[in-house]
Amino acid sequence: MIYVTAYLSTLVVFVAVDMAWLGTMASRLYRPTLGDIMLATVNLPAGIAFYLIYPVGLVYFAILPALKSGSLSQAILSGALFGFFTYMTYDLTNQATLRNWTTQLTLIDAGWGTLLGAIAAATGFWVTLKLAV
Repeated sequence: MIYVTAYLSTLVVFVAVDMAWLGTMASRLYRPTLGDIMLATVNLPAGIAFYLIYPVGLVYFAILPALKSGSLSQAILSGALFGFFTYMTYDLTNQATLRNWTTQLTLIDAGWGTLLGAIAAATGFWVTLKLAV
């Protein structure tokens, strides 16, 4: 029950918070910067796959170790680091290979991934602690 609770609570928070970000920032940041290299509509299978897979990493690398130690701060730090390294890998790869990708976009998006990882891991930790431990 711990694994299911951790995954589902992290998934829900991760998707909801990221959708709020993207709903606000897609037209303000991503589309103006990326221009014609951005798809007109989302590739749903790829997007769904990302949202189903990413929380597994947060659970494994941040939430489960934090539950073992009983430390919310460990969940936050590990979630932030997981978000930083994964988003920075994505962003720097894009900056190295896409003509429109900017340093500003890398810094903003990686900052977002860091915060999102921390929020999702903290919430997943807290919900799991209250409901399944």
